[in-house]
Amino acid sequence: MNKSILTNSLAILVVAGGLALKNELILTIGLFALSGAITNWLAIHMLFEKVPGLYGSGVIPARFEDFKLAIRNLMMEQFFTEENIDRFLRVSDGIKPDLHLSPVIEKVDLSPSFDTLVKVIMESSFGSMLGMFGGEKALAPLKEPFIVNMKQSLINITQSDSFLDLLRDELEQPDVMNDMREKVEDIIEKRLEELTPELVKEIIQEMIKQHLGWLVVWGGVFGGLIGLFAALIQV
Repeated sequence: MNKSILTNSLAILVVAGGLALKNELILTIGLFALSGAITNWLAIHMLFEKVPGLYGSGVIPARFEDFKLAIRNLMMEQFFTEENIDRFLRVSDGIKPDLHLSPVIEKVDLSPSFDTLVKVIMESSFGSMLGMFGGEKALAPLKEPFIVNMKQSLINITQSDSFLDLLRDELEQPDVMNDMREKVEDIIEKRLEELTPELVKEIIQEMIKQHLGWLVVWGGVFGGLIGLFAALIQV
C-alpha cells in the first residue's frame, strides 16, 4: 500500500479511536499525527502539482526550462568535458581505448565501391577485351567476394597500432575536440526538446516517490510524538 495513504489512514483511525473512547490523550496524538502526515503529503504534492491559492506549488512543471538547462549543463560540464574525452582517448595503465572501427565497417555498404571498380575496368583498355566475354555481367560473380575481402582488409588496416595512433592524434586536435563536443551537445539539446513538463514530472516522481513517501510516515510519527508531549504537559 502507498505509504502516504497508510500513514494518513492510521492517523485517522487514531483520531476516530480518541473520539469514540472520549480519550483526549489518544485524540491529541491522532490529530498531531494526522497534521504532520497531511502537511508533508501536501508539500510533496505541491512539488508536482499546481494547487489553486497556494503560491509556489507546482514548482517542477513551473521551472521546466530551468530543469532542462540544468540537465544540459550537468551532461556537458560533468560528463562530456574535454578532460573526460581526452582521458577516454589516452592510454590508461597500458591499455589503449577501444577505437576499433570493425562494427562500423561491417555495416557499411561497399556496393558502390564495386560498381566504381567495374566502371574503371570497363573504361580502361581492358574493357574492350572483357566485352568479348559478357562485359560487366562477367564481373557480377565477383561482387560478393570483393565486398567480403574489402571489409576484412579495411578491418585489418584500422586495427593496426599505427592507424589507431593516427586516429587518436587526429581526435585530440583542438578543433576536432570542439567539433565532437558540439555534436554531443546538439544530440543532448534535441533529446531535451522532446521532453515535456509532464514527462519531466513523471521521471522525477518515479525516481523519488519511494523516498518522499517516508517523509509522510515520519511526519505522522513525529506529529504523534509531539501530540503525546503536548497532551502530557497539559495534564
